[in-house]
Amino acid sequence: MAVTWDVVSLGAIKNVGSLSDVVTTVHWTASDTDGDHSGSAYGSVSLADADSSSFTAYASVTKENAIAWAKAAIGSDEVTRIETGIAAQITESKTPTKTSGVPW
Repeated sequence: MAVTWDVVSLGAIKNVGSLSDVVTTVHWTASDTDGDHSGSAYGSVSLADADSSSFTAYASVTKENAIAWAKAAIGSDEVTRIETGIAAQITESKTPTKTSGVPW
C-alpha cells in the first residue's frame, strides 16, 4: 500500500508583478487501496508567493511539480497525518468498529 497523490485543479493569477500565469493554489487528492478497501482525502492549499529565480509558468507545470509544491505547502507533518488517516480508513473498512442502518 502506498498513498497516491494527484492534482484535481490548479488556480493561477494572470499577472503578479513581472511574472505571468502564476500558480497560486493546488487542489489535490490522496488515496490508497488494499483489495476491496480504500481510503482517500482531498483538499486545496495556497502556495507561497512566486520566486522569479525558480518560477514555472502555468503552461509548463507538470503534475509532479504541483504535487511537490502542494506537499511542501502542506508540510511534512500534515502530509504524514493525511496518509495515516487514509491508512486508518482502510483499517476501519476491513474491520469495522461501527455500524449503521436497521437490523431487518
